[in-house]
Amino acid sequence: MDIKRKKEILEAYKNRQPEMGVISYCCKETGEVFLGISKDTKADFNSTNLKLAANWHPNKRLQELWNKYCRENFELSVIKVLKYDDPNEDHTAELESLREQCLATDPNARRIWK
Repeated sequence: MDIKRKKEILEAYKNRQPEMGVISYCCKETGEVFLGISKDTKADFNSTNLKLAANWHPNKRLQELWNKYCRENFELSVIKVLKYDDPNEDHTAELESLREQCLATDPNARRIWK
């Protein structure tokens, strides 16, 4: 691959707009919901699923439920999507605000990460 093509690919990656929002892991058996903020929902689902499958997730309760009920008994979803223009801007505060709104509306919900 030539240098010009590499630069084009790198530029396209830098300017991509991944889906940002609040992700949810809901245990169908217990009704417990775990919410997290995500700057790239697809990547964060992959990362979290990998940690859970490896029995290496820092949220002990989520890990315990995952081990007991398996992936098939969890509903994974993006419950709020953040609309944004600049992918290089830091949207952490907006994402945290969205998560707090979701936590306030669901008494069974808690944060995925402390």
